[in-house]
Amino acid sequence: MKFNVLPQLKVEKPESAFSDGSSRWTNKDLDPVPRDARKWGVLSFIAYWISDAFNAATWQFASSIIAIGLTWRESLSIVAISFFIVSIVIALNGATGVIYHAPFPVISRASWGFWGSYVAIISRAILAIFWFAIQNMNGANTVRVMLGAIWPSFLTLPNQIPAAQGIETNTMVSFLLFWLIQVPFLCMHPNNLRWLFMAKTAIVPLAWIAILVWAFASSGGGEIFEQKATVAGPAYSWAFLASMTSVIGNYATLSVNQADFSRYSRVSVKWQLLYVPMLPIVFTFISFIGIAASSAGAKKYGVLEWDPMALISNWENRACRFFAAFSFALAALGVNISANSLSAANDLMALFPSYINIRRGQLLCALLAWALVPWKILASAGSFLNFMSAYSIFLGPIAAIMVMDFWVIHGMKYDALALYQPDNIYRYRSGVNWRAIVAFVVAITPSLPGFINSINPNVPVGAGIHPYQFGWLLGFTLATLTYVSLSMIFRAEETYIDRAVLPDEIYLANEYQSGGLVVVEGVSAKDEEDGNGSGGKGGYKKWAHRLL
Repeated sequence: MKFNVLPQLKVEKPESAFSDGSSRWTNKDLDPVPRDARKWGVLSFIAYWISDAFNAATWQFASSIIAIGLTWRESLSIVAISFFIVSIVIALNGATGVIYHAPFPVISRASWGFWGSYVAIISRAILAIFWFAIQNMNGANTVRVMLGAIWPSFLTLPNQIPAAQGIETNTMVSFLLFWLIQVPFLCMHPNNLRWLFMAKTAIVPLAWIAILVWAFASSGGGEIFEQKATVAGPAYSWAFLASMTSVIGNYATLSVNQADFSRYSRVSVKWQLLYVPMLPIVFTFISFIGIAASSAGAKKYGVLEWDPMALISNWENRACRFFAAFSFALAALGVNISANSLSAANDLMALFPSYINIRRGQLLCALLAWALVPWKILASAGSFLNFMSAYSIFLGPIAAIMVMDFWVIHGMKYDALALYQPDNIYRYRSGVNWRAIVAFVVAITPSLPGFINSINPNVPVGAGIHPYQFGWLLGFTLATLTYVSLSMIFRAEETYIDRAVLPDEIYLANEYQSGGLVVVEGVSAKDEEDGNGSGGKGGYKKWAHRLL
């Protein structure tokens, strides 16, 4: 008698038109989201973005801008302009997900080809995994402050870790606790994560507004509001552009992969336009809170602390320290899932669809966070952090190519089924769209000297630094011009279709009978009987699902 003690390594791959003959390129979580699983409404997307906006990085946006000689007014203007620009790209790429209900790695096949899409997928996967690890350290710092507020002796816990490791025992304990807290959320389906984003939206903004009130009540705002710009002329212009690149770079990932979330939408694609006015307002307001609170702390405590945990640690009231740190912990948790782990999971799933689904992808991302030893990165690798921040020069061209391919070149007409069939119309030549590759190389080349200098300042590049200073904008523009030109001159005729083929058409065309019920692919008979479709909830649950 044999016992199979090994876990099932391959993930579930139910039969569907999308996996028929092309199982190498899909699994259940990569297939288009069926109608009954589209749960995200307007409030879900609002909660998602408010959740994503309220994090320590947004709080600190103004710090680097003011540090290079600009004023608080200019820092807020830069944040508003930057998010206005990137919100348009987010909305355009997000709309593709609403229409085709497929994730970014799948949609990218239309513009890059099946194998060519790996350039975009791997580029984003690297960034998402590393930032997940680094965000864990930010979360660890919040947990350390919380535990120190409950047990002050925790902050003076004897350190048993060698100094060369760049982390102390109490911080390591905090890292482990924050990591463990995340694990249950990493196992949740994106539809259920709406509730986490809604909770964060209800709690974190109120806490941060309370900190803003404290800032003005305790010190009147501080001296930052009286500072003048210390740069002028060309230096001012380059500082302005470089700061815009830095701000956009923080959300360059989401400008590429918004389809990973918008694919779950059950509302009109027009709601993606909501991002254009909403994101600049929300992110600018949070940056203002960071300026006001840090300025007030400088006036009250004599030290300008842009790190919110360092500021909160100065408070005498232990309860205030705990709840303020808790709001930042919740902020770190939400953004680490929405911007990092889910993004990495979709990428890993596209690379290894036979063995990785969304849940396994997120858990693998969490395990890799330990392997990357982020405390050593933060302690000793400033050049590596510069590399991560500068990585946006690669994501701008990727976003541009995808936007232009869908909205301009193909006129919003993709074939949903062909996106899963490597021998269909998006095969290009050997699975690679050379037009996208050429456009990508042309777009990033001018910024490479400055990119290298940002990692190693000992490498002189002279005026070559300037293209890098507005690398995302330059890369987006060059990729747009190059890709559109090449695609119009050297047309890939086989990719042009008379009308869009949407996933619902494919699902409906493959209906079959099961137990007397008509069942559409992706919707089981049991789901229909139990009322787990779009209208089966009752009472408060029905109201809550409609609201979200």
